[in-house]
Amino acid sequence: MMRLGVTLQEGYLIILAALIFLEGAGTIYGLWAQGRASKPEQSRRLAIANSRVRLGWWLIVVFTVAWWWGPGCLDILFAFFSFFLLREFIALTPIKHTDHWVLVIAFYIAIPVQYALVYFNLSEIFTLFIPIYLFLILPVVAAMSHDTDRYLERVAKVQWGLMICVFCVSHAPAIVNLDFESQKTSGQLMLLFYLIITFLADLFSVLASSALGGQALALNPNKTVKGITVGCLLAVLAGIALYWLTPFSILQTALFAMAIVLACAMGDFVINSVKRSLGARSWEGELYIGRGILERFAPLTFSAPVFYHLTLLFYEYYLHAN
Repeated sequence: MMRLGVTLQEGYLIILAALIFLEGAGTIYGLWAQGRASKPEQSRRLAIANSRVRLGWWLIVVFTVAWWWGPGCLDILFAFFSFFLLREFIALTPIKHTDHWVLVIAFYIAIPVQYALVYFNLSEIFTLFIPIYLFLILPVVAAMSHDTDRYLERVAKVQWGLMICVFCVSHAPAIVNLDFESQKTSGQLMLLFYLIITFLADLFSVLASSALGGQALALNPNKTVKGITVGCLLAVLAGIALYWLTPFSILQTALFAMAIVLACAMGDFVINSVKRSLGARSWEGELYIGRGILERFAPLTFSAPVFYHLTLLFYEYYLHAN
């Protein structure tokens, strides 16, 4: 039984029904509001908000997969996300034909191995595989091509593409491996708690920026200082309302939610800085996968490892000590 006196299955169905209702209402309202927008800036921000609402349907799919088909299917789903994220990231970087084997390792060895390690819950290895072993292997493979033109730049961009798009993102499905059944919750519900806050922090920031206006952020003109402040506060409040999904107290839930939204903001800033430094335009308005996915997953790239490791510390030290 969970804190509210419902079973895990009942808790899942309650959240699923609420998400479907809110997504449907948000989709209808977003289309209506965009059609009535009078200012181009407001219309553009509403279009981006609508793209975030559509991403919410993926949130429902991800959690349904995690609940009904188990961690294996969830890992495969996130592996595909990482593949498309890395593909977009690499498409922005200067690559030469001599980088062929580096890219083969990045796409067809690093991604499957990383998510296999997550699936088998080998946390001591999956947290080291990319930042240690691949960081050492990739420069060796690149050097074997005997092409030293922009060598460091080319290798470093592939390395950091793997870090952001694969290593960081893989921490999200790893949350499911944490055993919280004795605490009246589960890894699947903890993943849902994390994904909801991450999704709402980004969505509320865009909506608040459109409604309140104000000074646009230099790194992301689609959001304003007022908007991101209000959006983050609303996401924290939503997290507190969902404390019953977690083993945390209300105060602990607020602190974890604050850590998530701050990490989301940092991820958004970093990904936008990367794309602008490479001279790429924003793909925010695009609907199809492969373009714009990097912006949509930007908050997750930083918040996933932060939430995973904070939760792991809580699980290992706080719960066991009590």
